Amino acid sequence: MSKSILSLSAAVLLGGCSLIPQYQRPVAPVPASLPEQGVYAGSTTQAAAALPDWRGFFRDTALQGLIAQALENNRDLQVAALNVESFQARYRIQRAELLPALDVGASGTRQRLPADLGSGGQAGINSQYGVNLGTSAWELDLFGRLRSLRETALEEYLASEQARAGVQVALVASVASAWLGLQADQAQLALAEETLANYQRSFELTRRSAEVGVASALELSQAQTLVESARVAVAQYRRLVAQDRNALQLLLGGALPETLPAVELSASPLAALPVALASERLLQRPDIQQAEAALRGANANIGAARAAFFPRIALTANAGTASSQLSGLFDAGSGSWLFQPRLELPIFNAGRLKASLEVAELQRDVRIAQYEQAIQNAFREVSDGLAARSTFAEQWQAQQDLVTANREYYRLAEARYRTGVDSQLTLLDAQRQLFAARQQLIATRQAQLGSEIALYKALGGGVQ
Repeated sequence: MSKSILSLSAAVLLGGCSLIPQYQRPVAPVPASLPEQGVYAGSTTQAAAALPDWRGFFRDTALQGLIAQALENNRDLQVAALNVESFQARYRIQRAELLPALDVGASGTRQRLPADLGSGGQAGINSQYGVNLGTSAWELDLFGRLRSLRETALEEYLASEQARAGVQVALVASVASAWLGLQADQAQLALAEETLANYQRSFELTRRSAEVGVASALELSQAQTLVESARVAVAQYRRLVAQDRNALQLLLGGALPETLPAVELSASPLAALPVALASERLLQRPDIQQAEAALRGANANIGAARAAFFPRIALTANAGTASSQLSGLFDAGSGSWLFQPRLELPIFNAGRLKASLEVAELQRDVRIAQYEQAIQNAFREVSDGLAARSTFAEQWQAQQDLVTANREYYRLAEARYRTGVDSQLTLLDAQRQLFAARQQLIATRQAQLGSEIALYKALGGGVQ
């Protein structure tokens, strides 16, 4: 036997071997740079600002308190954390398979045998007592099957931890979005109540004018129409505010404060996100790391499927004491031992092992596709967020200008109506357009801030 074969055999016997394929991270199937960023997907040297944590991004103290409460009490996050502990325990179970399980046992047997079965043709009672310490069916992991399964369990545990982080990212963003929706609907309700009061005053003036014959029935009907439309809006936003509070309370996992301070949405409660972000930020997203951990686990599972083709050696061994008398268990010369190796070599299994290997390889290919899809989805979400950032600022400014123009239109229409130059219909139209423009201003600001929250979530922000 050559020295190389002897060396290989010694390495296998002493340390075992691994049949896990060498892991290589798939190339990201996305463009080389993020839109409007100039950030290259392969860059590792670009200096970029770090993403702030959630306390640094959400600057409103009341919102910070709500997020902290949700992180403490939300049931979805608690379930995700318990799943992490479950997978951690499974990993410890699989890791323990590499070591022999030592057991101590004591046994005693007394048996009467009839004369035709007893020694010397006489009936008798046989006794046997024993105490031993040893292991049973401990597999020697020469070809890495157990180590491959251990690596698979480890990656499942790491994937569950990233799943928990993903739940936290989504929870932080959901609480912030629900809080923003509540703030916007409260602002819409205040605007609707203010507008309803103005419409009612205008209606009363029109009604008195109609009683003296100055205003027509058509003008009175138009004024009443505006009042009723404002009442509809008030009822609608009261319902939405109540529903917003219910949704927020569910996310918090506990009681919602009776009153939440109103926030002026024109003064952003959010910190500005960095303009330049390193491309590696996408790979740090929990869902991408979860997909990669699942891919590494599937890759390790191939090693276990390959090792199943090789012989499996199990060892049973124990040492102790045995005696026919209970009092003689620990006398000199009563020692006993057992050494029982077992070798199993697959010969014919109707292609089951080959099919198992094919399944493991196909599962790895599935995980590769899922990992690439996670990267593509992340790229799209970040790209959408960057596009929203560049356009919402223009839309917000244009909407503010529209509100200013409608205020001037209303002021001029009211002045011309008071002097008798224009009819009341022009004034009512100006009131309606101003109300609609102010409603849209709140909705635009909500959408703008919501897009910033979505971008923060898309970048993986919110993990402690």
